[in-house]
Amino acid sequence: MFIGEYRHSLDAKGRLSIPAKLRNQCGEVVYVTRGNDGCLALYTQQGWDTYYKSLLSLPQTKKSTRIYVRLITSRASECEFDKLGRINIPQVLREEGKLEKECVVVGAGDHVEIWNTEMWDQFYDDNQEDFDDITEMLEGLE
Repeated sequence: MFIGEYRHSLDAKGRLSIPAKLRNQCGEVVYVTRGNDGCLALYTQQGWDTYYKSLLSLPQTKKSTRIYVRLITSRASECEFDKLGRINIPQVLREEGKLEKECVVVGAGDHVEIWNTEMWDQFYDDNQEDFDDITEMLEGLE
């Protein structure tokens, strides 16, 4: 389970340090792709396999499924950790997530999210006041 919020800097070569508390759960290879709400999503090998199987189970005859799967998989990247615990995020994904210098690495349960700092702060501020209402809406859903 991935939890917590960590602020880190992206270096000039596109490398981002993944906090040890998260990295220690990842293994040697992770998969980075576009996430929801403007962030990037980072999955472990097992998490990616599970996610990919869920993508394959969607009805391929639906245009929205084909578009979604293409958008997720076309820019997905397999990344390895270097000796300093960093991953190199490809330029196309840095652009996708609007990642520049300062980033926020967020534990999101079954995966990790990588956010542009300003976008994360705005997202959190915009949604924190609705926490109780969201909790009530989700109650009973499984």
